[in-house]
Amino acid sequence: MKHALIFAAGLGERMRPLTDRTPKPLLSAGGKPLIVWHLEKLATAGVHYVVINTSHLAEQFPDTLGDGSRWGLRIRYAYEGPTPLETGGGMLNALPLLGPEPFLVVSGDVWCDVDFVAMPSEPQGLAHLLMTDNPAHHPHGDFRLDTENRLHDGGDPQLTYSGIGVFRRELLDNWSEVAGHVPGALGEPPRFKLRPLLEAAMVHGKVSGSRHRGAWTDVGTPDRLASLNKELQLAHD
Repeated sequence: MKHALIFAAGLGERMRPLTDRTPKPLLSAGGKPLIVWHLEKLATAGVHYVVINTSHLAEQFPDTLGDGSRWGLRIRYAYEGPTPLETGGGMLNALPLLGPEPFLVVSGDVWCDVDFVAMPSEPQGLAHLLMTDNPAHHPHGDFRLDTENRLHDGGDPQLTYSGIGVFRRELLDNWSEVAGHVPGALGEPPRFKLRPLLEAAMVHGKVSGSRHRGAWTDVGTPDRLASLNKELQLAHD
């Protein structure tokens, strides 16, 4: 994979007051912004071109990250406007900046030690999701992974979607038919979540998955950020 999309447009409401002045992906853990951990790993994995979607305090991203040349990357920014477009709308908004091939997607507010090289460059269907064990704050998980590495909406046991996956742009081909009933979905620009599209694709067996057994953190609260920062500092020491 040569292209990647980083979701970085969220408001970070649960992280306030930290996010009043700093977007969540630019908050530091282990001595550098969360999103920089991703950029370094993407560059190591051979990704050359990264699209970062932005909304809240959007100007801070290019001010902090520049054009990506310090990591050997080319960064483009997909501004969503003052209101984030959710994951589905955000991906749709970024598609014109992405190539025709499958692309890696990473949530800017997670930390994970997965090697991006291990992610499939060509998913079996429309998407491949990296799943992880359910954290305490999300005990029921998101999707069930079967013995053939296909994901299902429903059934037990369920795992948690890590926020990292490989997607084909064709997943969004019929987005209005699947998510058009959601308030705001048919606005301009469209605003909708990605999950309904994934669920629809799962019905046809078109979403695969793999289980990550390493470290992963959804940095959703100041306490989780502090815990991650402490762990990374201890690991570095």
